[in-house]
Formats: sequence, C-alpha cells, structure tokens
Amino acid sequence: MAEETPNPEPQAPDAQPGLQIMVQYVRDLSFENPGAPNFAAGQNPEIGVNANVGARKLSDTDYEVGLKFRIEAKAATEGEDEAVQFIAELEYCGVFRLLNVAEADVKPVLLIEAPRQLFPFARRVLADATRDGGYPPIMLDPIDFMALYQQSEAGETADEPLN
Repeated sequence: MAEETPNPEPQAPDAQPGLQIMVQYVRDLSFENPGAPNFAAGQNPEIGVNANVGARKLSDTDYEVGLKFRIEAKAATEGEDEAVQFIAELEYCGVFRLLNVAEADVKPVLLIEAPRQLFPFARRVLADATRDGGYPPIMLDPIDFMALYQQSEAGETADEPLN
C-alpha cells in the first residue's frame, strides 16, 4: 500500500501575501518645447531616456512608490549642432498597501512589482504629453525592473528616495 504524504494546510485567506494599489497619480509633469515651432521635420531626433524608481514608507503597511522619467530629444538643425527639440519629465506615483509580506521581500516588491503596475499608466502620460507637444507619441519600451533592482543592489546605480 502506498504511503500518502499529508498536504500542508493552506494559508488562511487573510494570511496570504498581497499588494494593493490604493491610489496612483501624477506628482510632477513638465514638457518643455524649445524646438517649437521649428520642428525638425522629416528628421529622427536622438532620444535619451532616463528612468528611476524610488519608494518611501507612509505607514506600517502603506508605501509610496514613484517612477521618474526624463526624456530629451535632440536633432541637428541646418548649420548648427544638435538642438533640443523637447524635454519631458514625469514623476508618476502610487500608494501601495503590503499585506503579510515578509520583511525581506518588502524592498523587492516595492522596487520591482509596484513599478511594473505603474509603468503602463506613466507610459501613457508621456505618450500623450509628447503628442500634445506636436511630436509623435513617445512609446517607451517595457522596462526590466528586476534588472534595475539587481543593478541597484550591486551598487551600480543608487535608488533615489522620493521627497
């Protein structure tokens, strides 16, 4: 007769780890358009993107997580060096409630999973801002937040806390 191994008892529903988005919002949005009205028509500007993630504790269970983006587009104009066409800056935040998350897992959840939840909304805000500024919408490629977190843990980049 085969020996049965007992199944471990499932955790009570209230003991399951969880991440809840309480609210999300634009903290800061800036679009500078020094290239207007002389847009570099027909040219593909060089676009630089800088992204950062930060988090701060609000209470025992609630944390604010913010994505900061700076996008700068430059294009060569006739007889001149590259001129800035536009600069878009966005700080997009969310308040997250962590439920039954082990202390060792708090930082990875806040700096990997929370930004994954915020990114599509921040991406849309930046696309709308660039489109409304007279340019094709900037559609940011997905960001590997796991790689950013691993880089920060290795000391290659520093996480910038939100103010």
